[in-house]
Amino acid sequence: MRVLFFGVLKDIVGTSEELLEVAPGSTMGSLFGRYAERFETLRDKRPSILFARNREFTAADAVLANDDEVAFLPPVSGGTGPAIEDEKGHFFAITREAIDTQKLRQRLQTPADGAVVVFEGVVRNHTRQRATLYLDYECYEGMALQEMTRIGREIANQFEIDRMGIIHRLGRLQIGETSVAIVITAAHRKPAFEAALEAINRLKREVPIWKKEFFADGAVWVDGEWDQRLVASSTKHDA
Repeated sequence: MRVLFFGVLKDIVGTSEELLEVAPGSTMGSLFGRYAERFETLRDKRPSILFARNREFTAADAVLANDDEVAFLPPVSGGTGPAIEDEKGHFFAITREAIDTQKLRQRLQTPADGAVVVFEGVVRNHTRQRATLYLDYECYEGMALQEMTRIGREIANQFEIDRMGIIHRLGRLQIGETSVAIVITAAHRKPAFEAALEAINRLKREVPIWKKEFFADGAVWVDGEWDQRLVASSTKHDA
């Protein structure tokens, strides 16, 4: 099976992926235990690590099968890549190019809309009084787009909006560049504002995207936080 590592976990094990044979009946928890024996730092990080099997979040007691793709995911920090446009016109994408927010707005807005809310997350020049040079984003692309789409559709059903669009950028971003754009169109402003806030909050807690911050004297993976529902589900049956 294929085992994937992201963010700080990739640095700890020294690779982004590994092909591995496991014994029949092995679980996600026991597989993680094998790596924790090799890399002691992983054991301390277990409470904040989520598991994914075939691009879906899964629990520690999930039994593995031949040809599974599994991933160990640290807390999320928040050419054109993959994109999804559904039957209702919602649009979700991952890109390595500069985000054109105006183009996304034009794609979503219709004559029936009385409100358009645009949110852009941009790279700032400091963290805790420490000057930032640039950021670098990476993600579990297939799963990130899948989760982004799921969240977007749930929010569209929760609030009285017409369309939603989310684009997240990967790779190196300079100060002032847009890392994520969210556009909500609706008949009225209140649900549009509420949906945009819910979208960025959930994006930062549920979508497997990580950022590394670079300074003059080094670089660090930015500590993030998983949604507690996902953490509880993942650790409930730890081996």
